[in-house]
Amino acid sequence: MSKPLIAVTGANGYIGRHVVEKLKDAGARVIALDLACSEDEADVLWKRADILDDSLDCSAIFEEAPDALIHLAWRNGFKHDAPTHLGDLSAHYRFVCKMNDFGVDHIVCMGTMHEIGYWEGAIDENTPCNPRSLYGVSKDALRRALELEQTRRGFCFQWLRGFYICGDDEKSQSIFGKLLRAARSGETTFPFTTGKNKYDFTTVDQLAGMIAAVALQDEVVGTINCCSGEPMTLAERVEQFIADNGLSINLEYGAFPDRPYDSPGVWGDPAKIRRVLSAVEK
Repeated sequence: MSKPLIAVTGANGYIGRHVVEKLKDAGARVIALDLACSEDEADVLWKRADILDDSLDCSAIFEEAPDALIHLAWRNGFKHDAPTHLGDLSAHYRFVCKMNDFGVDHIVCMGTMHEIGYWEGAIDENTPCNPRSLYGVSKDALRRALELEQTRRGFCFQWLRGFYICGDDEKSQSIFGKLLRAARSGETTFPFTTGKNKYDFTTVDQLAGMIAAVALQDEVVGTINCCSGEPMTLAERVEQFIADNGLSINLEYGAFPDRPYDSPGVWGDPAKIRRVLSAVEK
């Protein structure tokens, strides 16, 4: 059998770099799309592309339709109220539809737990959505729009909900990256929330493995939680990070208020992603 050809948007981003490596390790060929490109290597072809530009011509990028699209590209993912989320929304929708028109019948898109909004307990694919940030509103709207397109067009559609991502922290805009950079610049204290909220933490390497595994199969579809299913308080996870990295910095608890749209405890139901990973391991 020939190696599957997978297109990845945002391929040079925080998550995308890891997804490209996982796809390579799994024996796939990758066309990596980003505004900033790395060097081509065996089974990875880099293409500079602005996927939000309506003039983007798929035939100028691809010699053949990829077997699947993994759409990760998204601006300001750590700035939940950035106006770009709504501003870019229709362009994301048009790009995915354009790729399907070009012949890509397997669409994988990155979503977020923030589509749900305030929720306590486990999130599964049937949990109602009531997002409370522009980021969550926009991701939720894109998912709903593509679900409608899937019923009309019939493509394989997988929407992957990410939870609290950590790892590769030098390049991260998460609290872990900010904490690491603060400690290395000589700061001895770090302003923090109460840290009492419980989240579902997944390393970016684990997440990338889940994304690649989903894209390389079409049996488990729909909304899939990329998660551990095991909640941990933010304070516990951050204190663990400080200890693991030997940082000489203390958290200033209560310096920032907890975000009003974050619940006391929320985590993902991992049943579907476990089915995917079990199938890949066989």
